[in-house]
Amino acid sequence: MSGSSQRLEKRFAKLKSEGRAGLITFTTAGDPDADTAQKILNGLSAAGADIIELGMPFSDPMADGPAIQLAGLRALKNGMTLSKTLDMVTQFRQLDEQTPIVLMGYYNPIHYYGNQRFLDDAIGAGVDGLIIVDLPPEEDDELCHPCLTAGLNWIRLTTPTSDQKRLAIILKNSSGFIYHVSIAGITGTRSAQQSEVNTALNRIRSQTSLPIAVGFGIKTKQQVREISSIADAAVVGSALIDVIAKGLEQNLQSDQIVNNLHEFVTELASGTNPETY
Repeated sequence: MSGSSQRLEKRFAKLKSEGRAGLITFTTAGDPDADTAQKILNGLSAAGADIIELGMPFSDPMADGPAIQLAGLRALKNGMTLSKTLDMVTQFRQLDEQTPIVLMGYYNPIHYYGNQRFLDDAIGAGVDGLIIVDLPPEEDDELCHPCLTAGLNWIRLTTPTSDQKRLAIILKNSSGFIYHVSIAGITGTRSAQQSEVNTALNRIRSQTSLPIAVGFGIKTKQQVREISSIADAAVVGSALIDVIAKGLEQNLQSDQIVNNLHEFVTELASGTNPETY
């Protein structure tokens, strides 16, 4: 793995040396508007995010819960595009060369943009990896192989229903880290039991040495603490989007929404400290 994609490897090595799990934050590019979204992105690492997932807004996000669907619609309504999403990463990289950024979303906008053009532009912007939720391993020739060849990480999702045979197929071309979806269903709805997650992680670890991040349904510092005690990272998305939505409902100024979100990230990040497990 070459170039910028080593950021993920370095970040997980750093976390390991610090003896703690990482906090991965998810926000949607362009939500609630371009300027606010850029301010949110620019301050995430200082607030406590170890790795950043940036959602590529799409009009038909079938795996996302209501909160993230609405975030995507707000972003699209305000003119966010895939090209502008990459511009956001470019701007972020002028301030932060260390924090890994992973783009998460669906294949349709990338296909429309042009696969190779997208990969070239993503690397140029400073993207470290992709999570494309609707491209299964059976479609690896489409984007996964070109992505890995280009030097970007291809990050896969595993679920509670991924058995040993399926895991072997999922893990074959995975890199960066594994994103374990702790519940079957859409994002941001309910939380999984820690024992269930632990059993699933042991199953995954028997087949890969890649770090494992756990997401879906993690909304509080306590839940981050619980996941941090068994996984390599905890992913929080819908709960951050909810902060934005609440701020809009309350007609808060852009800077106040940004501050509220960053303060929440700082609170969540404190749950990754091993002294709190």
